[in-house]
Amino acid sequence: MSTRSLVRTLFSVLGWIALAAVAVAGAWMFARTWQRAAQPAPDVLQGQIEAAEIDVSSKIPGRIDSIAVAEGANVRKGDLVATLRSPELEAKLAQARAARAAAAAQHAKAERGAREEEIRAAEASLQRAHDAAVLAETTFRRVERLTRDGVTAAQRRDEAETVWKSARSAEEAARALYDMAARGPRAEDKDAAAAMVGAADGAIAEVQAYLKETSVYAPAAGQVYRRNLEPGEMVSAGLPIATLVDLDDVWAVFHVREDKLAGLAPGSAIDVSIPALGNRRAAFRVSYLAPEADYATWRPTSAQGGFDVKTFEVRARPVERVEGLRPGMSAVISGR
Repeated sequence: MSTRSLVRTLFSVLGWIALAAVAVAGAWMFARTWQRAAQPAPDVLQGQIEAAEIDVSSKIPGRIDSIAVAEGANVRKGDLVATLRSPELEAKLAQARAARAAAAAQHAKAERGAREEEIRAAEASLQRAHDAAVLAETTFRRVERLTRDGVTAAQRRDEAETVWKSARSAEEAARALYDMAARGPRAEDKDAAAAMVGAADGAIAEVQAYLKETSVYAPAAGQVYRRNLEPGEMVSAGLPIATLVDLDDVWAVFHVREDKLAGLAPGSAIDVSIPALGNRRAAFRVSYLAPEADYATWRPTSAQGGFDVKTFEVRARPVERVEGLRPGMSAVISGR
């Protein structure tokens, strides 16, 4: 056999070998692809990270004067968030203080009693009434003697007696007025005046407490999620001025079909992947399993029909703090 024929034969054999290798490789790849296609894909349960939100609001209505925080800023409990203007409350405070001054004057008047001039006037009236009563009695005694002697008619005696009795009653009335002026107001009047002062103090304290609410402080630490209002806008009582997010109080929420609930009892540990953190895996512990299903998903079980599969809410909290974990991030559980 010539060298050329030998070379041709060698190349032919190598070609057949290469062809056989390609065929074997193709068959192997086909088998692997079919095997993977025949195997069911692993179940992936996707949830979402949530966090505690705190609405910062005021107890009083007013116009926003300033907002001291920016979105994304970290605030501590007690930090100033916003200030309000309320001219109406300032006017009410002035009214309350004026009412308190009037009540205090009435109380002082009740404590001091009648003025010295009023006491002297009552004393003078008592003296006049006493003198009139003495004169009336003296006149009656004279007329009575003259009547017994037959000098004066009985009618004159009766008239003198009536004048005497009237003068005596007038004296008693004048004495009562003098005693009242000298003794001063009754204890009940003093107590009522003191109570009016206390009520006025309470009204002032109430208005001042509302005025303190014009400075709105953070009720808890967190990060400013959003400012719901801006300076110059009106705010009603209870309307959120800003919303805080507590990044130290986060959890994952999953909606799990009832046929996948096995092993997700409260207290059980699960492995969660966070795609937003480079698929970082973290240990979570189930903290809540809804006592009642949320909704149902129709799921076919055979060619003849299907049934509704109920879904339950499951919450899980990280065992340790996960740096960078924020609300809205996806949380993934594989293999369920």
